[in-house]
Amino acid sequence: LTFPLLSVTLLVSFGSSMLYGYNLAVVNSPAVHIKAFYNTTWARRYGHGLAPGPLTLFYSLTVSIFALGGLVGSLLVGLLVERYGRNGTLSYSTLLILLAGGFMGFSRELGSPEMVIIGRSITGLHSGRCCLGCRAVHGPFLMARSPAHSQGTGEDFIFPMATGSANLRGFLGLVPSIFICLGVFFAQVLGLPELLGEDRFWPLFLSVVVVPASLQLLLLHCFPESPRYLLIERNDVCGATKALRQFLGTPDVQDVIKEMKEEQRSLSSMEMVSVWQLLRDRSVRWQTLSVAVVNAGMQLSGIDAIWFYTTIIFENAGIPVSQIPYTTVGTGAIEVVMGLIGCFTIEKLGRRPLIITGFCTMGICSAGITVSLLLQTALPWMRYVVVACVVGIIAGFCMGPAGIPFLMTAELFTQSHRPAAYIVGGSLNWLCNFTVGFIFPFLQMSAGAFCYLVFCSICLLVALYIYLVIPETKNKTFMEISHIFA
Repeated sequence: LTFPLLSVTLLVSFGSSMLYGYNLAVVNSPAVHIKAFYNTTWARRYGHGLAPGPLTLFYSLTVSIFALGGLVGSLLVGLLVERYGRNGTLSYSTLLILLAGGFMGFSRELGSPEMVIIGRSITGLHSGRCCLGCRAVHGPFLMARSPAHSQGTGEDFIFPMATGSANLRGFLGLVPSIFICLGVFFAQVLGLPELLGEDRFWPLFLSVVVVPASLQLLLLHCFPESPRYLLIERNDVCGATKALRQFLGTPDVQDVIKEMKEEQRSLSSMEMVSVWQLLRDRSVRWQTLSVAVVNAGMQLSGIDAIWFYTTIIFENAGIPVSQIPYTTVGTGAIEVVMGLIGCFTIEKLGRRPLIITGFCTMGICSAGITVSLLLQTALPWMRYVVVACVVGIIAGFCMGPAGIPFLMTAELFTQSHRPAAYIVGGSLNWLCNFTVGFIFPFLQMSAGAFCYLVFCSICLLVALYIYLVIPETKNKTFMEISHIFA
């Protein structure tokens, strides 16, 4: 893993996955200020403030509209990468985030809550392109066939750029998840009262996303375009050779060029499967169902409720308001640590142990929140059990469910089926993200402490499905995985 290759991986993750994580958590700490702005603006326009129900509806829409934008962006990313390449796609996406930052940054000055909602939807569009782009843009960017591991099956791995490096699949496959955790953590730190957590700073807090996006735009063009894109899509052998030499740090890249030419010939004769064909293909029925279960389960596990509404959860648990921002930052730090642990242990422990343990931990901790909230009146110290359970949910998620579903999507399918599988998994991912973000406040108002039992049930059922159906995919080709499913 050479320094240029590692650098561009980290750069794409920095401006893509980290922004996704930041946008997940950025609406948490300024929730009170944003609601007050909505209420004040409504009163100025119509002579009366918003009732609690409509106000909750507006704020839930502000939180969850991000996911709808992400859904649209993820559906467009394949077309954009094919037409403009990695650099072009990320450049256009950066322009979107600059536009979104302008909408959110000037929303209060212009007295327009609609600008906040539009800005959030545009940031979702950016994240849909670039967060999937960190997996499906810099995934193909790093993809090269590895004959030493393919055993003649034509299997292509996501991340190995050199023959024999397939053991890096798991590690590099979880790198974007680390940056998502870092993005969440930075949003929590900047939301402290000493920084941007005050009422007058919340528009700036929402628009900080323009800084890492601009930095990525400036630095990304210091690196060459994806060698795979140059050779396979543009048929530019000289450009691909030059790019490979820079990324691999060696002048001898003819073996890799030969492999990529073989892949080009293979792809030219390969018929790519559509989503409808994938859903009807009985030979990959269980793989498709598994991708749907793990991607939907990842978002319905309750982690989005934790990220979007941490402040509200801690308030209901009885944590003093002055302590909530610092408690939230503490949970974010643990999130980063657990993400690193998962990243460095995945190739030793395998996919199944990490993801099953992660979902089980999340389910048990969700049930623990319910019990703690029911007993907090009689036992005031139960508020700290709620904090411990929230930490447990975050730790369990970062241990495996945060990144392994995306890695499994690549490992369960051949190249002909993989794009359609990513569309299925990504669409379910964003739709479930929207569902949790929009419904959770109303679920909490109607079900109270018992709302967390919904997440508990989903987590345990997904863990059971993985245990019974999905095999270990570490160091296995698609043909080996397919035989296990059969």
